Amino acid sequence: MSKAVNYNNITGSANIGDKVVLNTTALELKLGTGGYHFVIYNSSNIIKNMPNDPGHIMKLRYTPFQLKVLSAEEQESPYHEAFKSFKSLESSLYIVGTLHSMLAPIIASLKYIEPNLKITYIMTDAGALPLSFSQTVKKLKELKLLDTTITVGHAFGGDIECVNIYTGIIAAKLVAKSDITIITMGPGIVGTGTQYGFSGIEQASIIDAVNKLGGISIAIPRISFSDTRDRHKGISHHTLTILENIACTRTNVVFPILKKEYEKLISLQLEKSNINKKHNIIYENGSEVLNALNYFSLNVKTMGRSYHDDEAFFLTMGAVAKAGIKFLENDQ
Repeated sequence: MSKAVNYNNITGSANIGDKVVLNTTALELKLGTGGYHFVIYNSSNIIKNMPNDPGHIMKLRYTPFQLKVLSAEEQESPYHEAFKSFKSLESSLYIVGTLHSMLAPIIASLKYIEPNLKITYIMTDAGALPLSFSQTVKKLKELKLLDTTITVGHAFGGDIECVNIYTGIIAAKLVAKSDITIITMGPGIVGTGTQYGFSGIEQASIIDAVNKLGGISIAIPRISFSDTRDRHKGISHHTLTILENIACTRTNVVFPILKKEYEKLISLQLEKSNINKKHNIIYENGSEVLNALNYFSLNVKTMGRSYHDDEAFFLTMGAVAKAGIKFLENDQ
């Protein structure tokens, strides 16, 4: 017996005794994230009527699973005119990451330090597409740590739907009225072991989008001293590639205070890549992240590793949160 995921808004509700067709690829390939069967078709739900809800934007376009949403910027939306008259983000703050596992420790740290912050999460379509697949988002919502979710591109299921990352970024300000917006993909980053072949490379274009629209961007570096792969030791090659070669605009990159030997390697990586000249480098104490995770009873892992297995990764999230709050305080 195996678990299978069913999305009610695609294949209808599933009940005991229903005959279903499954996509079993994930389990056959022994994938980690996304390692479930997925229901493709339920013979008990032969006819699926188009919902009468407003909106005409299709996500998962031109696939058998395409579905209709009301996007925040389209003509039928009450926010359509606000999008048409938009001029600038006016220095609103956006934290841009890569891994979905960055989300919970950053939000927990932000809320632990400043409980009244209004936080929005934008999920891109570089990982899982249905927001409902994320147990992290579900938990953050239950704990009232996350106020609003926005899904962009072909990602779907957020409180707000948007056509692309630019309108998603604008919606965080105009519609969600966020104090801090965090942007990263859903579960399941794609990597190939090559310099440019990973889905997290979108971080560069998102940083540029925030900056071009008049916002303040903070880039989350991917840091680990526990990953067994050399290309992810210290500053991951993903982060180095993005900040050295792909991002076209200057951003703020936050690093945690670590052991001296760790800081030495990170400094060498920054100098060798010239990232310390291309971007603003900020160091912060991220140690409150552990208190935050414990306070909210969040058992968070990244690549299967907990805080004690990969301390540098989590301290980075705490440092980013601390820096974000300082940006807000300086803006007031």
